[in-house]
Amino acid sequence: MPQHDKTRLICSCEGSMKVAAQALGGQGDGANHLCRSQLDHFRKALGAFGEITVACTQEAPLFTEVAEDMGYEGTLHFANIRETAGWSEAGQDATPKMAALLAMAEIAATPFDVVSLESNGITLILGRDQAALDLAQNLSDMLDITVLLLPGADVVPRPQTTWPVLQGRVRNATGHLGAFELTVDDYAAPHASSRARLTFDTARNGAISACDLVIDVTGGQPLFHETRPGYLRADPRDPVALARLVTEASQMVGTFDKPKYINFTAELCAHSRNTLTGCTRCLNLCPTGAITSNGDTVAIDPNICAGCGQCAAACPTGAAAYALPVTENIAARLRAGLAAYFTAGGKHAPIMLFHDADHGAALIDAMARFGKGLPAHVIPVQVNEPSQIGPEIMAAALAYGAGGLRVLAKERPAHPLDGLQDSLDLMAVICTQTGHDPASCALLAIDDPDALELALWQPAATARPMRSSFMPQDDKRGLLLLAMEEMNRTAPLPTDFIALPQGAPFGTVTLDHDACTLCLACVGACPAGALSDNPDLPMLRFTESACVQCSICVATCPEDALSLTPQIDLAAWAAPRRVLKQEEPFACTSCAKPFGTKSSIERVMQKLEDHWMFAGETGAERRRLLSMCDDCRTREVVMAGFDPHEKADS
Repeated sequence: MPQHDKTRLICSCEGSMKVAAQALGGQGDGANHLCRSQLDHFRKALGAFGEITVACTQEAPLFTEVAEDMGYEGTLHFANIRETAGWSEAGQDATPKMAALLAMAEIAATPFDVVSLESNGITLILGRDQAALDLAQNLSDMLDITVLLLPGADVVPRPQTTWPVLQGRVRNATGHLGAFELTVDDYAAPHASSRARLTFDTARNGAISACDLVIDVTGGQPLFHETRPGYLRADPRDPVALARLVTEASQMVGTFDKPKYINFTAELCAHSRNTLTGCTRCLNLCPTGAITSNGDTVAIDPNICAGCGQCAAACPTGAAAYALPVTENIAARLRAGLAAYFTAGGKHAPIMLFHDADHGAALIDAMARFGKGLPAHVIPVQVNEPSQIGPEIMAAALAYGAGGLRVLAKERPAHPLDGLQDSLDLMAVICTQTGHDPASCALLAIDDPDALELALWQPAATARPMRSSFMPQDDKRGLLLLAMEEMNRTAPLPTDFIALPQGAPFGTVTLDHDACTLCLACVGACPAGALSDNPDLPMLRFTESACVQCSICVATCPEDALSLTPQIDLAAWAAPRRVLKQEEPFACTSCAKPFGTKSSIERVMQKLEDHWMFAGETGAERRRLLSMCDDCRTREVVMAGFDPHEKADS
């Protein structure tokens, strides 16, 4: 059994980079060939330590296999300090960055759920010409094929009907791998007597097709986003693409697991209340159609979701939370990495470079092997999707001492990055008003490693004297608020008030006191609990830190007494709930029991004064009932034999 807590194994990779093993928490002078001639060093560590961090990712499979063979029950971490730090023209200055990379690698990723998609190979091929039939022939031994040709398709009948060939035009399509449903118009079966060209019987509309796979070679507009599981598409004029389609489609039979990217908490959703629409950020941003309205909330279909993360990054309440990993896990990595960077002697304010495992990691690898590598002050942070980065992570990075951050994406990403750009624009406004460089947080849409090198090799700023070390909260809204507070506190020019643009997830509510009757309809409608009442007094209170500017209260108010102003007011965030309006309760004229408010009762009586039911002497008696509580009003009506249909005296 391991005798000690943890250790780090640092290797110079055959002397190809300079490493200060002891400064990085390693033992002695470290290793230079840990994966081969010095593998015994690793075996000895397995017997002595319960947690081991190996400064190598290239040979992680080998180290993992050795650990399994020895029955190791501890925890293994792997950190890449070679392509990301040591293989660089600034490698001799990269010790603080290496310390950051090791510390971040030791923050374990949070687990996530998966969803299973089941495909039996029932396939609908949509086509316009002979290419669809040829594709069907190539797949017929592996899949259960049906071909649906567009009306007017000119194809020669096959000698033998081994799979159906039908005519139709898709009107509507829903679903995913294993559960597609298509509505087809102009649907018709072929004439058995078709001779020179395939002809069809009388067409009908509204036919339904259910299938596991949809292969689209019509050459028209796509039915779904390219990331929809089970939807394959190719240009019918491209033989290479069609051949690739055969290989891909043939492998799509069986059970397939995909991550459940989003954890959704309906109770936190601010989409709608009482049929009045509020927040629509996620609906506006989702590129795949995975999010739909669902009454007062939205519904996120995990079978369709492709994991771009923009809904979670934009969600102001935390109802939609990214799970791969959770946002607070990324914040914890930033906290650990930046603390280690400065502890190891980092003098510059580092730039955090967020990238994915495919595009971004490949560019960094190319820079390390064929170019200058990454600068010593640029610390890469790998995430599942660059677009999952929201304002809470950006603010946390700056609060922990980063000089800025860059989000690396493709020049032509698979989905629009509108949500990410909105977050960057918001941060630019906040940075401007707190003394940070407005360009502290920026998008790098780059496919060329030389262009990335040029963008990153810029002079490094001196580290700020003030840095935060706050512990990330485990809820999105709490993390967002805390990160903003700490970013401001450690900023070059701290300020309590920041004006924000429309659409920001923070702000205040302004009340027209004269118009408000304290009906409190807004309190019942507010999804974030920012507006509240007092059970003992007619009172409307407001908690500014909870307001997400969804506008449901504005739409709900019958008196049009509310308006919204986007802002960050840190003094208001720290203050108790403030009273927007308070009145004395109206006392029942019969028993003196308090009910309602004076303004609301008086307004109702005034509005009803000219109504025929409340005119004259009889009407005056009826108006008097309005000044009574429910119990007294009921008793009075029963005793007086009140007839609601009786015409009042004129």
